[in-house]
Amino acid sequence: MTRKYQLIYDKLLDYYGPQNWWPADTPFEMMIGSILVQNTSWRNVEKALEEVRPFLSPKHIEKLTTEELAQLIRSSGFFNIKAKRIKAFLEWYKSYNYDIDVIKKLDKLQLRNELLSINGIGRETADVILLYAFDKPVFVVDAYARRIFYRLGFDMPKFYDTFRKQVEEVVPEDIGLYNEFHAVLVEHAKVYCKSVPICNGCPLFDVCDRRLDSND
Repeated sequence: MTRKYQLIYDKLLDYYGPQNWWPADTPFEMMIGSILVQNTSWRNVEKALEEVRPFLSPKHIEKLTTEELAQLIRSSGFFNIKAKRIKAFLEWYKSYNYDIDVIKKLDKLQLRNELLSINGIGRETADVILLYAFDKPVFVVDAYARRIFYRLGFDMPKFYDTFRKQVEEVVPEDIGLYNEFHAVLVEHAKVYCKSVPICNGCPLFDVCDRRLDSND
């Protein structure tokens, strides 16, 4: 890992500590949560997960109609769309007999392409599933990563996969490292590097260019 990436990772991990992400009791809950969190806050996802928790297994959700599932996840917003996306994901998952160990043995690129072929699974959602459910080392490019890297002084590519590959070229293929890197970036964006940043006390202050104009 190049010196600046290593410095950012070390400072954030030292400040926030291990995050033990993704917040879920099972890989299946993690995957459902990754769909529910699209275009909403995690607080709303937690409410939806509590409602759906009695049915939170592939075979139970399989038995629910799309309409029944939609009502359970209402608090996540866009619930009708997300119910259809969960059902589409479940259909793919069932093709592997819901066997996560079999899926983990697949090649990362093949698995990523399969996830991207599912209705409603975009690059970011596919990558968090790869990282946190299937233990594949991949860098998740979300709005938080874009914001932080830009303010630090990086001129990262606009296109998702170009950004992702640029980071992956310099970060070792260590699943734990990718897991924590994404998690501490998210935490930092929530605590200090907000839309309107709190620079006082920021653990990255001494290595930040403080570019506060928009990078959109």
